[in-house]
Amino acid sequence: MSNLPSSLKLVKAAEKPVYMEVVSKYHITEEKQRQELLEIEAAKKSPAKFEVLYNRYHEQIFRYVYQRVDDKDSAFDITQQVFLKALTKLDKYEYKGVPFSSWLYRIAKSETYEALRQNQKLRAVNIDDPGLSEVLGEMGEKEERLEELYGAQLADAIAELDEEDLQLVEMRFFEKRAFKEIGEILEITENNAKVKLYRVIDKLRKMIVKK
Repeated sequence: MSNLPSSLKLVKAAEKPVYMEVVSKYHITEEKQRQELLEIEAAKKSPAKFEVLYNRYHEQIFRYVYQRVDDKDSAFDITQQVFLKALTKLDKYEYKGVPFSSWLYRIAKSETYEALRQNQKLRAVNIDDPGLSEVLGEMGEKEERLEELYGAQLADAIAELDEEDLQLVEMRFFEKRAFKEIGEILEITENNAKVKLYRVIDKLRKMIVKK
């Protein structure tokens, strides 16, 4: 495997591929979203009621941050900062048809990269074989080529992506997020998220062909 860019490091999440359909854990029903809006409005009036939202999303946000910094102490600190900022800016929150967690992830993304920049730490890239298999599927590759492309080509190519392209691949294939939520986190439209991702897939295909 070639040397990774100085700003990235790969963290392999699984030793053997497990191919299965994965239901996004980030999706919630419309009914739950309506209930959540009531909780948000209550928290706007009484900050103590923010605890409900904190308890619901703390673990998700921590995992999101930890996957990117690969250091528990830093991840805990950043996560606490995320929720502190969310609480102080809660009055500015506006519902846009996606779960409240999307807004939290957007704050987490900003806080994580600011912390990495200030501390000059490496950005971790967490990957797993099922996610890689899905990338290959989008590229039109067969699953039996996964092992060949994983070690020598595909993981290398993903690590060489610029930050925005890398986030698109991570959120869609390794975190199983809907395009609507990806767009909300990255502050682009849902359709733009789709267009950008498939451009990235085409870029990866060309990068692999050159190797």
